[in-house]
Amino acid sequence: MKQLGKMENLFFSYIQMRRLTTVRVGDMKDALGLSAIQERKLLSRLSRAKMITRVRRGLYLVPERLPLGGVWTADATLALNTLMEELGGRYQICGLNALNFYGYDEQVPMRIYVYNNKISGERVLGAVTVNFIRVDTKRLGAARKIRKGDGITAIYPSRARTLLDAVYDWARFNTLPRAYKWIRDDLRQGRVAPDELANVTLRFGDVGTIRRMGVLLESEGAEEPTLLKLEKSLKPTSAFMPFVPKKPKRGKVNNRWKVVMNED
Repeated sequence: MKQLGKMENLFFSYIQMRRLTTVRVGDMKDALGLSAIQERKLLSRLSRAKMITRVRRGLYLVPERLPLGGVWTADATLALNTLMEELGGRYQICGLNALNFYGYDEQVPMRIYVYNNKISGERVLGAVTVNFIRVDTKRLGAARKIRKGDGITAIYPSRARTLLDAVYDWARFNTLPRAYKWIRDDLRQGRVAPDELANVTLRFGDVGTIRRMGVLLESEGAEEPTLLKLEKSLKPTSAFMPFVPKKPKRGKVNNRWKVVMNED
Protein backbone atom coordinates (compact mmCIF):
# COMPACT_ATOMS: atom_id res chain seq x y z
CA MET A 1 0.00 0.00 0.00
CA LYS A 2 1.36 3.40 -0.93
CA GLN A 3 2.13 5.69 1.96
CA LEU A 4 -0.33 8.58 1.90
CA GLY A 5 0.45 12.00 3.25
CA LYS A 6 -1.88 13.94 5.51
CA MET A 7 -3.49 15.78 2.60
CA GLU A 8 -4.02 12.58 0.59
CA ASN A 9 -5.59 10.85 3.60
CA LEU A 10 -7.94 13.78 4.10
CA PHE A 11 -8.85 13.67 0.41
CA PHE A 12 -9.79 9.99 0.39
CA SER A 13 -11.57 10.20 3.72
CA TYR A 14 -13.70 13.04 2.39
CA ILE A 15 -14.64 11.42 -0.94
CA GLN A 16 -15.50 8.13 0.81
CA MET A 17 -17.62 9.91 3.40
CA ARG A 18 -19.49 11.78 0.65
CA ARG A 19 -19.52 8.74 -1.68
CA LEU A 20 -18.17 10.81 -4.54
CA THR A 21 -17.25 9.29 -7.89
CA THR A 22 -16.10 12.51 -9.58
CA VAL A 23 -14.15 15.50 -8.35
CA ARG A 24 -13.77 18.87 -10.04
CA VAL A 25 -11.15 21.51 -9.48
CA GLY A 26 -12.59 23.73 -6.77
CA ASP A 27 -14.41 20.98 -4.89
CA MET A 28 -11.59 20.40 -2.40
CA LYS A 29 -10.70 23.99 -1.58
CA ASP A 30 -13.38 24.62 1.00
CA ALA A 31 -13.87 20.97 1.93
CA LEU A 32 -10.22 20.48 2.93
CA GLY A 33 -9.24 24.10 3.53
CA LEU A 34 -6.78 24.20 0.62
CA SER A 35 -5.56 27.04 -1.51
CA ALA A 36 -6.11 26.80 -5.26
CA ILE A 37 -2.43 25.93 -5.76
CA GLN A 38 -2.51 23.23 -3.06
CA GLU A 39 -5.64 21.70 -4.54
CA ARG A 40 -4.20 21.67 -8.06
CA LYS A 41 -0.96 20.06 -6.87
CA LEU A 42 -2.87 17.47 -4.84
CA LEU A 43 -5.04 16.38 -7.77
CA SER A 44 -2.07 16.33 -10.11
CA ARG A 45 -0.05 14.27 -7.64
CA LEU A 46 -2.84 11.74 -7.16
CA SER A 47 -3.37 11.46 -10.92
CA ARG A 48 0.33 10.85 -11.59
CA ALA A 49 0.37 8.22 -8.83
CA LYS A 50 -2.59 6.48 -10.54
CA MET A 51 -4.86 6.87 -7.54
CA ILE A 52 -7.44 8.91 -9.44
CA THR A 53 -8.13 9.20 -13.18
CA ARG A 54 -8.10 12.47 -15.12
CA VAL A 55 -10.98 12.65 -17.59
CA ARG A 56 -10.27 16.15 -18.84
CA ARG A 57 -8.75 19.31 -17.44
CA GLY A 58 -10.33 19.96 -14.06
CA LEU A 59 -12.39 16.75 -13.92
CA TYR A 60 -11.33 13.48 -12.27
CA LEU A 61 -12.87 10.10 -11.54
CA VAL A 62 -12.17 8.82 -8.05
CA PRO A 63 -12.51 5.32 -6.53
CA GLU A 64 -15.23 4.54 -4.03
CA ARG A 65 -12.49 2.93 -1.99
CA LEU A 66 -8.77 2.94 -2.69
CA PRO A 67 -7.77 -0.68 -3.45
CA LEU A 68 -4.93 -2.59 -1.84
CA GLY A 69 -1.68 -1.42 -3.38
CA GLY A 70 -3.03 2.08 -3.75
CA VAL A 71 -3.25 2.01 -7.56
CA TRP A 72 -6.62 2.56 -9.26
CA THR A 73 -7.54 3.25 -12.86
CA ALA A 74 -11.07 4.06 -13.92
CA ASP A 75 -12.75 1.74 -16.39
CA ALA A 76 -12.26 3.20 -19.88
CA THR A 77 -15.98 3.01 -20.70
CA LEU A 78 -16.86 4.81 -17.48
CA ALA A 79 -14.33 7.51 -18.32
CA LEU A 80 -15.70 7.76 -21.86
CA ASN A 81 -19.30 8.07 -20.63
CA THR A 82 -18.23 10.71 -18.09
CA LEU A 83 -16.37 12.75 -20.70
CA MET A 84 -19.24 12.67 -23.19
CA GLU A 85 -21.73 13.66 -20.51
CA GLU A 86 -19.45 16.52 -19.47
CA LEU A 87 -19.22 17.73 -23.09
CA GLY A 88 -22.94 17.27 -23.70
CA GLY A 89 -22.14 15.01 -26.62
CA ARG A 90 -23.17 11.70 -28.13
CA TYR A 91 -20.94 8.83 -29.12
CA GLN A 92 -20.87 5.26 -30.32
CA ILE A 93 -17.96 2.85 -30.38
CA CYS A 94 -16.99 2.00 -33.94
CA GLY A 95 -14.45 0.45 -36.25
CA LEU A 96 -12.16 -2.29 -35.01
CA ASN A 97 -13.85 -2.46 -31.59
CA ALA A 98 -17.30 -2.99 -33.10
CA LEU A 99 -15.92 -5.55 -35.56
CA ASN A 100 -14.34 -7.48 -32.69
CA PHE A 101 -17.53 -7.22 -30.61
CA TYR A 102 -19.57 -8.92 -33.36
CA GLY A 103 -16.86 -11.49 -34.08
CA TYR A 104 -15.85 -10.32 -37.56
CA ASP A 105 -12.25 -9.70 -36.53
CA GLU A 106 -10.50 -11.68 -33.79
CA GLN A 107 -7.87 -9.01 -33.25
CA VAL A 108 -8.42 -7.21 -29.94
CA PRO A 109 -7.76 -3.48 -30.56
CA MET A 110 -5.27 -1.79 -28.27
CA ARG A 111 -7.33 1.41 -28.35
CA ILE A 112 -10.99 2.39 -28.55
CA TYR A 113 -12.37 4.00 -31.71
CA VAL A 114 -15.31 6.31 -31.15
CA TYR A 115 -17.59 8.28 -33.45
CA ASN A 116 -18.83 11.36 -31.60
CA ASN A 117 -20.16 14.84 -32.28
CA LYS A 118 -17.84 16.91 -30.05
CA ILE A 119 -14.11 16.22 -30.25
CA SER A 120 -11.46 14.66 -32.46
CA GLY A 121 -8.00 13.24 -31.85
CA GLU A 122 -6.42 10.92 -29.33
CA ARG A 123 -6.92 11.06 -25.58
CA VAL A 124 -5.84 8.75 -22.80
CA LEU A 125 -8.74 7.74 -20.57
CA GLY A 126 -7.73 5.53 -17.71
CA ALA A 127 -5.32 2.95 -19.09
CA VAL A 128 -6.63 3.11 -22.67
CA THR A 129 -6.04 5.44 -25.60
CA VAL A 130 -9.28 6.57 -27.23
CA ASN A 131 -9.31 7.70 -30.86
CA PHE A 132 -12.15 10.22 -31.15
CA ILE A 133 -13.57 10.63 -34.66
CA ARG A 134 -15.80 13.68 -34.85
CA VAL A 135 -18.80 13.32 -37.15
CA ASP A 136 -21.99 15.23 -37.82
CA THR A 137 -24.73 14.36 -35.34
CA LYS A 138 -26.76 12.99 -38.25
CA ARG A 139 -24.16 10.23 -38.68
CA LEU A 140 -24.76 8.95 -35.15
CA GLY A 141 -27.47 6.35 -34.78
CA ALA A 142 -28.48 2.71 -35.40
CA ALA A 143 -26.83 2.01 -32.07
CA ARG A 144 -27.60 -0.03 -28.98
CA LYS A 145 -26.69 0.06 -25.31
CA ILE A 146 -24.56 -2.85 -24.15
CA ARG A 147 -24.35 -3.47 -20.42
CA LYS A 148 -20.99 -4.88 -19.41
CA GLY A 149 -20.37 -7.33 -16.58
CA ASP A 150 -19.54 -4.50 -14.19
CA GLY A 151 -22.86 -2.79 -14.93
CA ILE A 152 -21.34 0.01 -17.02
CA THR A 153 -23.17 0.70 -20.28
CA ALA A 154 -21.35 1.25 -23.57
CA ILE A 155 -22.89 2.44 -26.86
CA TYR A 156 -22.21 0.12 -29.80
CA PRO A 157 -23.56 0.25 -33.35
CA SER A 158 -26.04 -2.37 -34.49
CA ARG A 159 -24.70 -5.29 -36.50
CA ALA A 160 -26.00 -3.78 -39.75
CA ARG A 161 -24.49 -0.38 -38.93
CA THR A 162 -21.15 -2.02 -38.16
CA LEU A 163 -21.14 -3.68 -41.58
CA LEU A 164 -22.16 -0.43 -43.27
CA ASP A 165 -19.31 1.45 -41.57
CA ALA A 166 -16.87 -1.22 -42.71
CA VAL A 167 -17.77 -0.26 -46.29
CA TYR A 168 -18.21 3.47 -45.74
CA ASP A 169 -15.08 4.01 -43.63
CA TRP A 170 -12.94 1.34 -45.31
CA ALA A 171 -9.90 3.61 -45.70
CA ARG A 172 -9.70 4.39 -41.98
CA PHE A 173 -10.13 0.78 -40.83
CA ASN A 174 -8.70 -1.11 -43.83
CA THR A 175 -11.85 -3.22 -44.11
CA LEU A 176 -12.36 -3.71 -47.85
CA PRO A 177 -12.65 -6.23 -49.40
CA ARG A 178 -13.00 -8.21 -46.12
CA ALA A 179 -16.27 -6.45 -45.33
CA TYR A 180 -17.91 -7.96 -48.40
CA LYS A 181 -17.30 -11.47 -47.06
CA TRP A 182 -18.74 -10.52 -43.66
CA ILE A 183 -21.85 -9.11 -45.34
CA ARG A 184 -22.32 -12.14 -47.61
CA ASP A 185 -21.91 -14.55 -44.68
CA ASP A 186 -24.38 -12.62 -42.52
CA LEU A 187 -26.95 -12.41 -45.30
CA ARG A 188 -26.72 -16.14 -46.05
CA GLN A 189 -26.95 -17.06 -42.35
CA GLY A 190 -29.80 -14.65 -41.67
CA ARG A 191 -27.96 -12.50 -39.16
CA VAL A 192 -28.88 -9.37 -41.13
CA ALA A 193 -31.60 -8.75 -43.70
CA PRO A 194 -31.08 -7.07 -47.08
CA ASP A 195 -33.66 -4.41 -46.30
CA GLU A 196 -31.97 -3.64 -42.97
CA LEU A 197 -28.63 -3.09 -44.74
CA ALA A 198 -30.31 -0.95 -47.39
CA ASN A 199 -31.92 1.26 -44.76
CA VAL A 200 -28.73 1.94 -42.79
CA THR A 201 -26.89 2.54 -46.07
CA LEU A 202 -29.41 5.18 -47.13
CA ARG A 203 -29.31 6.83 -43.73
CA PHE A 204 -25.58 6.80 -43.02
CA GLY A 205 -23.79 6.05 -46.29
CA ASP A 206 -22.57 8.20 -49.16
CA VAL A 207 -22.94 7.76 -52.92
CA GLY A 208 -20.02 5.37 -53.22
CA THR A 209 -21.26 3.26 -50.34
CA ILE A 210 -24.78 3.10 -51.79
CA ARG A 211 -23.43 1.92 -55.16
CA ARG A 212 -21.16 -0.71 -53.61
CA MET A 213 -23.88 -1.96 -51.26
CA GLY A 214 -26.39 -1.99 -54.11
CA VAL A 215 -24.31 -4.20 -56.37
CA LEU A 216 -23.48 -6.50 -53.45
CA LEU A 217 -27.10 -6.90 -52.37
CA GLU A 218 -28.15 -7.48 -55.98
CA SER A 219 -25.56 -10.26 -56.33
CA GLU A 220 -26.90 -11.84 -53.14
CA GLY A 221 -30.45 -11.95 -54.47
CA ALA A 222 -32.05 -9.03 -52.63
CA GLU A 223 -35.61 -8.31 -53.70
CA GLU A 224 -36.24 -5.59 -56.25
CA PRO A 225 -38.08 -3.16 -53.89
CA THR A 226 -34.99 -3.14 -51.66
CA LEU A 227 -32.69 -2.47 -54.61
CA LEU A 228 -34.99 0.23 -55.98
CA LYS A 229 -34.78 2.16 -52.70
CA LEU A 230 -31.05 2.40 -53.12
CA GLU A 231 -31.16 3.08 -56.85
CA LYS A 232 -33.67 5.92 -56.57
CA SER A 233 -31.36 7.79 -54.17
CA LEU A 234 -28.63 8.02 -56.84
CA LYS A 235 -28.24 10.64 -59.53
CA PRO A 236 -27.48 9.48 -63.08
CA THR A 237 -23.78 9.14 -63.81
CA SER A 238 -21.52 7.78 -66.53
CA ALA A 239 -18.51 7.38 -64.22
CA PHE A 240 -17.60 3.90 -63.03
CA MET A 241 -16.07 3.18 -59.65
CA PRO A 242 -14.16 0.09 -58.46
CA PHE A 243 -15.87 -2.42 -56.19
CA VAL A 244 -12.58 -2.81 -54.32
CA PRO A 245 -10.68 0.46 -53.84
CA LYS A 246 -6.91 0.46 -54.41
CA LYS A 247 -7.14 -2.44 -56.88
CA PRO A 248 -6.87 -1.85 -60.64
CA LYS A 249 -10.22 -0.89 -62.14
CA ARG A 250 -10.40 -3.96 -64.38
CA GLY A 251 -13.10 -6.61 -64.61
CA LYS A 252 -16.75 -7.02 -65.45
CA VAL A 253 -18.89 -3.93 -65.15
CA ASN A 254 -22.31 -3.56 -63.58
CA ASN A 255 -24.12 -0.86 -65.54
CA ARG A 256 -26.98 -0.52 -63.08
CA TRP A 257 -24.69 0.56 -60.24
CA LYS A 258 -21.79 1.81 -62.40
CA VAL A 259 -19.35 -0.45 -60.53
CA VAL A 260 -16.35 -2.33 -61.92
CA MET A 261 -16.33 -5.77 -60.29
CA ASN A 262 -12.60 -6.03 -59.63
CA GLU A 263 -12.84 -8.21 -56.53
CA ASP A 264 -11.00 -11.22 -58.03
